[in-house]
Amino acid sequence: MKITHEGLALIKEYEGFRSAAYRDAVGVWTIGYGHTAMAGPPDVKPGLKISDSEAEEILLRDVELFARGVRQLLTVTLTDQQFSALVSFAYNVGLGNFKTSSVRKAVNTNDLDAVGRRLQLWNKAGGRVLPGLVRRRAAEAALFASNSHSIVPKPVERQTAKPTHHSKTILSAFATLLLVVIQTWLSVSLKLAGIATLLAISALLAFIIFERWKKLKEEAL
Repeated sequence: MKITHEGLALIKEYEGFRSAAYRDAVGVWTIGYGHTAMAGPPDVKPGLKISDSEAEEILLRDVELFARGVRQLLTVTLTDQQFSALVSFAYNVGLGNFKTSSVRKAVNTNDLDAVGRRLQLWNKAGGRVLPGLVRRRAAEAALFASNSHSIVPKPVERQTAKPTHHSKTILSAFATLLLVVIQTWLSVSLKLAGIATLLAISALLAFIIFERWKKLKEEAL
């Protein structure tokens, strides 16, 4: 599972770029594309400034850090789109919040339909609903749902042996054997019928000859 271009673009769009250190909605010092000291160097302090290229390098490093963290907290295999949506979410709320969130629970229990709704619950900062967070959660939910049909590869189904009466090979062999038996029976039957007819004709001739001989003998007397 890896972060996609769409996931990275989503993070950049909603974090926004700031070259000078500033306090975010909850008062944490931030710079670049949402980088804070909690993600690692550089330590963000008042007066710190960075260039566009430095911000890009920091972002890639931070995203990889969060991707590793999210990967370790999942017990299922996701598509890259699904994974990217969760990395964006964790990048915004922190790995600690992601770990205890109902979002992670829904994913790990394969309740994919609930992920989008649970993402939408994370739309507050400092106790206030922020329009920017509402839009971000909607974008993350859409990214997650864009490829939500395969979460865990299905095991390859083993093909079971067909029952004997369903086997075409065995049925074919049985049919052939039956045909041979019928042909043999017919052949034998025809021979027997011929012999029986011959015997009947012979018996009839013998009877006729006998009767003729008997009549001639009577006439001679």
